Amino acid sequence: MIPAEWLQYAPKPKPLSKGEWNVFLSYRSVNRPWVLHLYDVLTELGYKVFLDQYVLKPGDELITVLGDALVKSQAGVLIWSNAAMDSVWVGKEYNILERMSTGNENFRFVPVIIEPSKLPPFAANKIFVDFSEYPDGPNGGDLLRLLHAIAGMPLSAEAVRFANDQDELSREQVIKVHAAIKNGNAEKLVQLTQQDILPWKTSSALGCRAANGLIKMKKYDEAIALLENLEKQFKKAVRPKQLKALALARRGKDGDLDYAMEILGELRENNHLDPETMGIYGRTWMDRYEKSKDINDLMQSRDLYAEGFEKAPDDYYTGINAAAKSVFIGKDADLKKAADYAARVQQITGLEAEPGDYWKTATIGEVLLIQKKYKEAGEMYQKAVAMARMEKGSHESTWLQAKRLMEKLKPTDEERAYIREAFSHLPE
Repeated sequence: MIPAEWLQYAPKPKPLSKGEWNVFLSYRSVNRPWVLHLYDVLTELGYKVFLDQYVLKPGDELITVLGDALVKSQAGVLIWSNAAMDSVWVGKEYNILERMSTGNENFRFVPVIIEPSKLPPFAANKIFVDFSEYPDGPNGGDLLRLLHAIAGMPLSAEAVRFANDQDELSREQVIKVHAAIKNGNAEKLVQLTQQDILPWKTSSALGCRAANGLIKMKKYDEAIALLENLEKQFKKAVRPKQLKALALARRGKDGDLDYAMEILGELRENNHLDPETMGIYGRTWMDRYEKSKDINDLMQSRDLYAEGFEKAPDDYYTGINAAAKSVFIGKDADLKKAADYAARVQQITGLEAEPGDYWKTATIGEVLLIQKKYKEAGEMYQKAVAMARMEKGSHESTWLQAKRLMEKLKPTDEERAYIREAFSHLPE
């Protein structure tokens, strides 16, 4: 439960008529992890939130459902980032939300920035809530400012002072968490999560960031313990459940895989069909296949990744895994699917390493590997490892996938050596 010390400054959601929403969230798929944390905290505070991935059902007509939800929403929040700059869809939704706020004085339109970026011409004169110092999810005084903007209420002088204090505290904690992850200091991460201060209690975002760092360091027991505490504190939050399932799957003790699949299966049945849920669920079916060697388990893994990719066609994680699993299946039709998925992923990621982004850079390496460009793939994998040297768990996951792909692709010894060199710090 969010502490009363913080809640006293937070406006409550307005009453709803049947079929209405307090908040409509507009975003681009690449920003979904951040948006999911916003969804979690708004839900925890009692807001009824429209997030397409959790509302749309198979067979729904996208334009109709989104348009109807917008009309029945009290407020619209548009999440803006560098990734949204070239999104035609986000631009259209901005214009719709702007028209609605102009034509309906009761409708609140709140643009949000989540990273330093150049504002588009159509937004140059609009006031934004700036979360650029909170890359993991909403927190600090800006979260209070967002809630007041949604409610159309100014902050009191006392609330302004409190918000400013929370900004300072939250920024300090974000810096400490990121530094501990970069330094591979799991003990420091755990110490940070045990502090009795508000930035750790108003949102699960900071705790999830720490847990994700622990998972990457292969500190699965510590990550699971932290995530279970987050589940108790933020009972409606989805992201801690997703990460807990990932940590269980990676830890691999007796019963862990079944427990992870149970968590993800329940999320899916509750219509949480975002690529994070579908991607981790697909991974657990791959783990099951490794034990069973039943081709149906492998095909189920591929199909879950593919379903996630089709629902969010700019999500390269589900796309590259749909491609890889199609290679593992190995039939001619599946190899064609693999080539198509890889080509679509390449359109998303490009072929240039992304500074500071291990997974995007490693994904480019995997695209090149599937395309049998072994030298280029090896060089890209080396760049990925160099930018995240402490993330041994991430390296191992990437190397395992690369080995499985090469078993099917049959490179020569010389070609395989290009890939092996990037992961020479890991056992064969």
